[in-house]
Amino acid sequence: MLYTRKMVEDNIRNRDKKRVFYLGSGDTLTSEARDFLQAQRIEILPATAAKKERWQILGGGFTEEKPEHMTHLNGEFLVKKTHPRIAFRGWVDALEAELLWGGKVCPHLQRELGEILALTRQILRCDVLDEPLALTGLCGLTEAEMRKRSHFPQDYYGIPHFMPDFADREGVLTLNRIRTVARQTELSAQHAFADREGTPTREDLLQALNRISSMLYILMLQEKAKE
Repeated sequence: MLYTRKMVEDNIRNRDKKRVFYLGSGDTLTSEARDFLQAQRIEILPATAAKKERWQILGGGFTEEKPEHMTHLNGEFLVKKTHPRIAFRGWVDALEAELLWGGKVCPHLQRELGEILALTRQILRCDVLDEPLALTGLCGLTEAEMRKRSHFPQDYYGIPHFMPDFADREGVLTLNRIRTVARQTELSAQHAFADREGTPTREDLLQALNRISSMLYILMLQEKAKE
């Protein structure tokens, strides 16, 4: 397999608190992909090194074989599949699926939904690799502009807040469906990224998910204004 830079970025892993990339026997990298790894100081390891001799269980203990009821939290720890962060990743997966389907049935929304999809995947990456997420805007709007448009739609689109209805166009209903999954993903993140006192531990990810919900509502307003 020939790995492009995009493919490499999607397959970076965490090992002993360092970012690594596992390259299989017979696989190669494009020059851009190799330059990216070198610039980011990401070590290239043989794919055979990905299999650990034993796994550490979050909360204490080790195991040589991964039990069926457990999965990888990151490159170091195993957790139960009911762990809040694993549940959160399940919702991220569902959100990605809805965004892809939305772009398929509403091609005129592919650019905006594609940008939201890219951010959704970046959120997952930052969770798995424990990287910070910097968000400056989305779909051409700053955070302040998103807030104004979602709070005062009549000033920007000439329509008030509304509840979706059977009579609405496919674009409105598709975006509303995606928005509800985004909201569930955000609520799951609130549970996954909180300490014992309930204080958020990943405000950057929570903020990004909130902005996704806002942007999807703004897109709904834009579609509704066309009716």
